[in-house]
Amino acid sequence: MFCLLMNTCAIGLPTKYKLFFRIQLAINVQIPVEYGGLGGKAVYIDTEGSFMVERVYQIAEGCISDILEHFPHSHEKSSSGQKQLQPEHFLADIYYFRICSYTEQIAAINYLEKFLGEHKDVRIVIIDSVTFHFRQDFDDLALRTRVLSGLSLKLMKIAKAYNLAVVLLNQVTTKFTEGSFQLTLALGDSWSHSCTNRLILYWNGNERYAHLDKSPSLPVASAPYAVTGKGIRDAVSSNHKRVRVM
Repeated sequence: MFCLLMNTCAIGLPTKYKLFFRIQLAINVQIPVEYGGLGGKAVYIDTEGSFMVERVYQIAEGCISDILEHFPHSHEKSSSGQKQLQPEHFLADIYYFRICSYTEQIAAINYLEKFLGEHKDVRIVIIDSVTFHFRQDFDDLALRTRVLSGLSLKLMKIAKAYNLAVVLLNQVTTKFTEGSFQLTLALGDSWSHSCTNRLILYWNGNERYAHLDKSPSLPVASAPYAVTGKGIRDAVSSNHKRVRVM
């Protein structure tokens, strides 16, 4: 399973399977402490309208199934344990914000500090994606860079103050360099360097990989993963080369 990295930017080619990744994070953070989890809640800021309640329910069921497999008798000890291991409980502990413009996105991030002060059990903030409205609606690139820099600093402050993970979903685009088109991170180089950790999701043939491309405390590494009916799971793979992202 994926670990949570503070101030993390996850990047990947456009695909519906990225939805599994971000929902899996919102579910995993809620695993009760007695089962080895954080027992927290999640804030999900949806800028693309891709959030699917049915998929959340499905991944929550998969998580519960795994818990019961590894702790077959623990949930029977108390009624609170039985209540926690219900898909509806996992759904109820995701605070969902639907964002329809970059101004709403800025307002939501500015509101986060007050919201988190009132909901101290939140352990992850997911922004899916930070890219969408700033690519679609923002024509002044210099102003966009300054606004994004301010938002990045605010999110880092929030992550430190409330001891939680902030996961920002980004996209890739292409640029022409050295006589060919290369994949590059959306929103420019300044934004790509603003995150503490950078995780790249990509395909290699028919296999999916997560590549830790940048981290101040962890070595650069790649790991295969599988998308299953239960959500994101470990996968075993052969040797591979990482796709090049400028």
